[in-house]
Amino acid sequence: MKNTTYVFGHKNPDTDSIVSAVAFARLKNIMGESEYVAARAGKLSPQTEYIFKRFNIAPPEFHADMVPKAAYYMNELGENATVLESESLWNAAGLMQKIGNHVLPVVDSEGKYKSLLHYNVFAHNVLSILNPEHHLGVSTSISLIQKTLNAQPLNICSGDEIHKFTIIVGAASFASFQETIGAHLSEKVVVITGDRDDVHELCIDKGVFALVITGGKLPEKAVIEKAKKRGISVLISSFDTASTSMLISYSSPVSVMSDYSVQPVLEMDTVKKIKPLLHKSPSHSLPVVDEDDRLIGVISENDLLHEPNVQISLVDHNEISQAVEGIENYRIREIIDHHRIGAIPTKYPITFINRPVGSTSTQVANMFRENRVSIPKEIAQILLCGILSDTLILRSATTTDVDRDVAEYLSSITELDIESLGKDIISAGSHIGARSAGEVIAQDMKEYSEASDGGKISYTASQIEVEETEEILSRKKEFLGELEIVRRSHGALFSVLLVTDITKLSSVMLIAGDPKFIPFVNFPKKDEGVFYLKDVVSRKKQLVPLLTEVIGNYR
Repeated sequence: MKNTTYVFGHKNPDTDSIVSAVAFARLKNIMGESEYVAARAGKLSPQTEYIFKRFNIAPPEFHADMVPKAAYYMNELGENATVLESESLWNAAGLMQKIGNHVLPVVDSEGKYKSLLHYNVFAHNVLSILNPEHHLGVSTSISLIQKTLNAQPLNICSGDEIHKFTIIVGAASFASFQETIGAHLSEKVVVITGDRDDVHELCIDKGVFALVITGGKLPEKAVIEKAKKRGISVLISSFDTASTSMLISYSSPVSVMSDYSVQPVLEMDTVKKIKPLLHKSPSHSLPVVDEDDRLIGVISENDLLHEPNVQISLVDHNEISQAVEGIENYRIREIIDHHRIGAIPTKYPITFINRPVGSTSTQVANMFRENRVSIPKEIAQILLCGILSDTLILRSATTTDVDRDVAEYLSSITELDIESLGKDIISAGSHIGARSAGEVIAQDMKEYSEASDGGKISYTASQIEVEETEEILSRKKEFLGELEIVRRSHGALFSVLLVTDITKLSSVMLIAGDPKFIPFVNFPKKDEGVFYLKDVVSRKKQLVPLLTEVIGNYR
């Protein structure tokens, strides 16, 4: 694949995360950096799905993880980087020398991988053909012989049919040659000879399959006519007899010579999986195919020593626990965020923009303005949705004057009413219906960690905005049970779900945690595992600081 910079939001992405990734990638594209591609590591929430359908925008590419894969290291196919299975070995060898490759994938007419031509198998097969203890035996066709020699055809019969030919050189005395021909009449014989009328006549009379006359010499017209009547191919080679013999040995189609034992790998196969296969491959190279077996590239052991052709930009998060799996294998180019500073180490200096505003969409919208880039209408529409979603229609405690200013700007250029649009998108994400507790909790879940003397303490915090909390509280047992499953699977101290009432601008918190930790949760208790958090609507600015304090007391 070409060099690509994937723009990722956090795992289990919310609307702001997805919108920021799409808008930031578009900004970079407009500024001439076409390698930027928006991506996501999780499922679209109902709210985000509603927004992208409403404004008819394609969602980002889905990548479950960024564990190193063949596609990220392989060499894409360049011009003349493959050879058809019907091509001659001579032309294939010339192509390998021309492009400087030590391997050449063999494909069919549809571009599907068939086999691999490499120097090891090339040498092995040529040596077996040139075995001095036997007459030269070559699997080829008359057409391939003609093309390899660039010979002048005087008559061609059954030109494209592949046969195992016995190649006999007519250089001995006539008596000796006559004896040799007689011993091979049951075989498909191709005779190579110079300007020898007696040999020409004998070959036609004995019914050889083809006659190749070297040195550019023409036979008698009577010989040509007789050959046509008997269906015998006659070719005129401009080379001498020795060179012609050598070239014919290379006229076999690559399908006869190439290595069918080298099986391809898929573009999404992990590097861990293909490493031992590369080591076992005779050329230490492997073809890479798509799901339809079409060849898309070649990967070698040497390729794995280089930087991958993938880089990463992050939006709406800067903590390793919230990033797509495998991110540590790639160079990070930028981080655009509005959360607390986490700990994603980088090998190189990067652009890091982190401001205390209500949403990353605000940040990205301002980057368009700062770079004097006109915001496409569809991008302005979803950026406005991102701001309104993350700030609860500009009512959240995280909302700043910058968010309000940018929202008004986007509202003006899109002709969308802030209050009406905000209610639409909040409503789209608030319906629980028949959705499972696990789906609701995973929809917008982040993992956090706090330093401790005994190591790190980790927890998960999910959030959903609803028009009223009773729908979830009536299924309290189901949600608490799912939170406990999440807690155990993440090895976390506790897991919470913040259920924010968008009409009252307060929340209830459901929590499943280590029995030793729960007594330290000193919020107003509504029920077992359920706490009331008055005026708390922001996970980032309000809930996380509260939980950090509780963890401190627990330690």
